[in-house]
Amino acid sequence: MNYGILKNMKVEIVKMDNLGRGIGYINNKIVFIPKTYTGDIVEFKIEKEKNKFIEGKLLKIISPSKRRIAFICPYFNICGGCDLQHISLTDSLEYKLTKVNDILHKNNIAYEVKEIIKNDKQYNYRNKISLKIINGELGFYESDTHKLITINKCFLVSEEVNKLINDLHYFNIKNGNIIIRENYKQEIMLIIESNDSLNIPDNIIQEYKIVGIIYNDNLIYGDNYFIDKINDKLFKVSYNSFFQVNPYMNGILGNLVKDNTKDSLNVLDLYCGVGSLSLASSDNNCNVLGVEIVENAILNAQFNAKLNNKQNVEFICSDTKKILDKITHKFDTVILDPPRSGVNKLVLDKIKEEKILKIIYISCNEFTFVRDLNYLLNAYQITELKLLDMFVNTEHVESFCILNLK
Repeated sequence: MNYGILKNMKVEIVKMDNLGRGIGYINNKIVFIPKTYTGDIVEFKIEKEKNKFIEGKLLKIISPSKRRIAFICPYFNICGGCDLQHISLTDSLEYKLTKVNDILHKNNIAYEVKEIIKNDKQYNYRNKISLKIINGELGFYESDTHKLITINKCFLVSEEVNKLINDLHYFNIKNGNIIIRENYKQEIMLIIESNDSLNIPDNIIQEYKIVGIIYNDNLIYGDNYFIDKINDKLFKVSYNSFFQVNPYMNGILGNLVKDNTKDSLNVLDLYCGVGSLSLASSDNNCNVLGVEIVENAILNAQFNAKLNNKQNVEFICSDTKKILDKITHKFDTVILDPPRSGVNKLVLDKIKEEKILKIIYISCNEFTFVRDLNYLLNAYQITELKLLDMFVNTEHVESFCILNLK
């Protein structure tokens, strides 16, 4: 039956899917509705309909789940950012554990994750935010659209950044993108892309600790980097270098890597970024080689080794697929912290071929992570797998996995 002719429909949410959406059923056809929770009875409209499923948009909560809570963000129902503000922090942690275990089991990986490390904050934990400007209005896109949701505050960033968001109109940008990055001193970098003529307001420079403004990849004020701090180490971070958006959990990751390289002699850190995990493992007096394709990130990493007085770390700018055939040194541990697309198969083949004893795999995408695990498990076994609540109030989660050669 095609339900497209019906304007609004009603359904009970019976469980959650692996993308943070509620699931209901209408005549055995599965219905996915974001911003809902198990136990909700909701009214929705059909956004997309296929033979086996319907994607719906929430219109009204007819009867709320007993576990649904009031969300604090006025944009929650329309913004494409947070997925889980309508459930408690405890329930969201349980959901993420269940989700990852479900994905593991569906992919025939016989391991159950039992631990998820909590963040220290539920809000104001991000050090980076990306904003759109359309016709002078600033905000985020509505979920799965290019419709702008105008905002004046995001609960995931600091109060200082939120204050700045309300003053960005002084730059006189009508259309474009703005990224705000903040360090541990609340110093701020602005990365702006726009075809508009930019005004640099003196009152903004004076009121905020703006250390750099980059306009269409050109430095127009201050520096194109700042110094950030994770645990006891300082890091130079260029405007286009990757750095974890959650400083507290970044510190936890560093400690986990340090603890799991205590017995390592030679560590290879692929996708090393500005070197945070390389430097964490270097505390164990092992030799470390970091590899990263982004040139600015490698320049940062080399600077950071000197900044932290580390002589046992070397960094190379290269594609990970190409560098492995050129390395003649024998490594006993490899750190993998790839982008969401996961690790290239050629890299995994080389790791198995070299019979590297230990793999430390860190992932922000459980689907590509599980794909890569399945490819490795004929040669390696999981000895530790835990989750980190890196992205609170969203369905995303960070995985930390130790694999040892069989």
